[in-house]
Amino acid sequence: MLHLRLITPSDKTADVVRLIEKTVGTTHLVVLPGTARNPAGDVVMCDVAREAGDELLSKLQELDLDKLGSIAVENIDLSLSKRADKAEDEAPGEAADAVLWEHLAEATHEESTLSITYVAFITLATMIAACGVVLDNAILIVGAMAVGPEFGPLAGFSTAIVQRHPRLAVRSLIALLVGFAVAMAVTVAFSLFMDSIGEFTREQLDATRPNTAFIYAPDEFSFIVAVLAGIAGTLSLTSAKSGALVGVAISVTTVPAAANAAVALSYGDTKQTWGSTEQLLLNLLGITLAGTLTLLAQKWLWAGQRGRPVKTSGVQQGVLSAGDKGVPEN
Repeated sequence: MLHLRLITPSDKTADVVRLIEKTVGTTHLVVLPGTARNPAGDVVMCDVAREAGDELLSKLQELDLDKLGSIAVENIDLSLSKRADKAEDEAPGEAADAVLWEHLAEATHEESTLSITYVAFITLATMIAACGVVLDNAILIVGAMAVGPEFGPLAGFSTAIVQRHPRLAVRSLIALLVGFAVAMAVTVAFSLFMDSIGEFTREQLDATRPNTAFIYAPDEFSFIVAVLAGIAGTLSLTSAKSGALVGVAISVTTVPAAANAAVALSYGDTKQTWGSTEQLLLNLLGITLAGTLTLLAQKWLWAGQRGRPVKTSGVQQGVLSAGDKGVPEN
């Protein structure tokens, strides 16, 4: 369940309450007239099943509530209420499959913003991966994959395409391109420093490297795995199952490819540099394509769910207003 806290101008409150009352999957409606101060107005609160949340949020925005007042959404971890159980049963679809597009756009906006922290993480991940490729150490490669934050901009770009947000698309591309450019430039300098103190050698880079040679040798499986990881990562974001993102991070060869390209460039090895760059671009393309198609499929599926008729049993759910003594019977 989701909890909505709304601040509405007094002349909009009646429309907002009617909208909530007729939306299937809503319950625990509370109206507090005149209690809001900044902005001034009424406070309206309700709970809504996650699978009905996106439709309600869209209609609230059509009432310009996001401009004239406020819309705040929180996840409810525990709700002991028969009314809540009834609302979830009546809402179409399953909560785990529901997509909150506004929440997704907000989350990807934050993750795809070029910031000092983002650049620091992707640079550190690339430097760790550089140590991994030179030492042929699979553990360091996996660790670097887990640290890398590049899935955020990729998800942001896919979301921008589906939702037609040009600014989010540009912001995501800038974060992705600048982030990798800075990370690779710093890693080149890092490699030269490590070589100067004898920690990196050309012989290590040119060795057989059974654990990491795949990084600069892209093939069809590079694209296939990237597509599968892109689907899994997108589903993880839209279903709020963030734990799966760690598995996605260590399934694709983005940061290790950037690291191998940087190390090879520091030694003038054009073969490994180009091979690693191709691996990087192939993975980025696969993830972006898969993420975009997954979001389009989810959008199409939930458009069908919205077309279902509203069940009248979920309309009257009781209203608590300031001064009321109880909840009206159904």
